[in-house]
This record gives sequence, C-alpha cells and structure tokens, in this order.
Amino acid sequence: MKKAIIYILVFIAIQLIGSWAVQTVWDVIVGNHDMTAAKLITITGSCAVLTIIIFLWQQYAVVSPKWLRTRPWMVLTWSTVAALGAIIPSAWLQEQMPELPNLVENEFDMLLGNRWGYFVIGLLAPLSEEIVLRGGVLRSLLSKPICGNRSERFNIWTAISISALFFALIHMNPAQMPHAFIVGLLIGWMYWRTGSILPGVAYHWANNSVAYILYNVYPVSDAKLIDLFKGSEQHVWMALVFSLLMLIPAVYQLHLWMRRAD
Repeated sequence: MKKAIIYILVFIAIQLIGSWAVQTVWDVIVGNHDMTAAKLITITGSCAVLTIIIFLWQQYAVVSPKWLRTRPWMVLTWSTVAALGAIIPSAWLQEQMPELPNLVENEFDMLLGNRWGYFVIGLLAPLSEEIVLRGGVLRSLLSKPICGNRSERFNIWTAISISALFFALIHMNPAQMPHAFIVGLLIGWMYWRTGSILPGVAYHWANNSVAYILYNVYPVSDAKLIDLFKGSEQHVWMALVFSLLMLIPAVYQLHLWMRRAD
C-alpha cells in the first residue's frame, strides 16, 4: 500500500510541476497568458509523456513485450468490444445518480473540440494512466503471492478496488468519478488475469475515442442519453439492451481467453 500511495503522489507531483513548468515556458515564448486549446494540449500532452518516461525510467512500472508475444489478439479485440458495450450502461447508471459537478468542463471542451486533442485524450492518456494505475499501483498491491484460497481472493479484489478508487480520484472531477471507478474495476481485473497493461490500454483507448467522436458529433458536454436518441425513451432502452448484449459476451470471452505470458 505504501508503494501505491507513493506512485500516486509522484503522478500528482508530475502533473502539478509539469503543468507549471510548461505553462511558464509557453507564457514566456508565446506571451499569451490565457488558456487556449493549443496551450492546454501542450501542457496535458507534455505531462503525459513526462509521466511515461519517469515511471518507466524509475521502474515504478515494468513494461515488457513478453505478453504481446503470445499473440493475444482475441483479448485485445474483446477488450475493445467490452469498452464499446460498457459506455451506454455506464452513462445510464450515472444518470440515475445525483448530478455531480463537472469541474473541468471547459478544459474537456477545448481538448475534445480540437483534432490534436485526440492525440492526448485517445492515445497519451490511456497509455500514461495505465502505466501508473495498473502497471504501478495495482502491480504493487498485487505483489503478494496468490494461494487460491478465499481470503487471498478477497485481497485481490480489495487491491483492484483500491486501484479503481485511485483511478477515479486522479481525474479530480466528480462528474467522471463513477464511470472511472467502474472502468477501473474491469481494467483491474483484466490486468490481474494477464499481468499486462495492454488490455487496459485497448479498453481505455476505445472508451476515450468514443467520447471524442460523440463530442464532435453531438458537441453538448452535459447531453443525456435521451438527447442523443432524439427524445425517444424506447430507443434509449433498446440501446441499453444492445450494449449489454455486447458487454456481457465480451466479458465472458475475456474470461475464457485471458492468460498470463508465464
């Protein structure tokens, strides 16, 4: 647990110090102190790259091609399908909860509304966050040997739940936290079963890519499912059922296909 907390603190420090440093350099060179899309993309992207470099350099997270050499194409495919199938059910569940404040709505509007924003949202964020949360935090929480008894299994899901909670908290945005926690549980299970961050990266990439596409098709940050389906409640329920018919088989297929390289 101590290592997991240290990794989270290092991640937060990189975001704070990196953001300050990049913003300071930007203001000196460009001379514009206002936050623009280009400035935000540069800051966010630089912090993500710095996070990846530091975590790999210090070996807080260990990345190896060993699992990829097993040709786990079915796992990566079903990870993507699971992500697509989980979006509407997760959105529906969140709509049943009390509305939470969206503290970074303007920042997301700038990132999602810019084509270069996809480089950060769709590519760098999934990789950097999986390296930190699964490759670093969850790996340290799962470091105890697995004996297969009930007590040890409880410890596994405790570790996955803690990493999912950290995953929700690092977004620092209450509106995102319920979805991030659910995603963190599923990706944490995938990491435990495979020992690789790649299934989580694939899931994370698909999830963020859909968010980017939906924003540009329907650029309303607080849109509800009923709005996306033109006011038809029947279509919302049909979409929910269809999504579950994707999600449930995908999770079952992951259960069948996921293996560790060793």
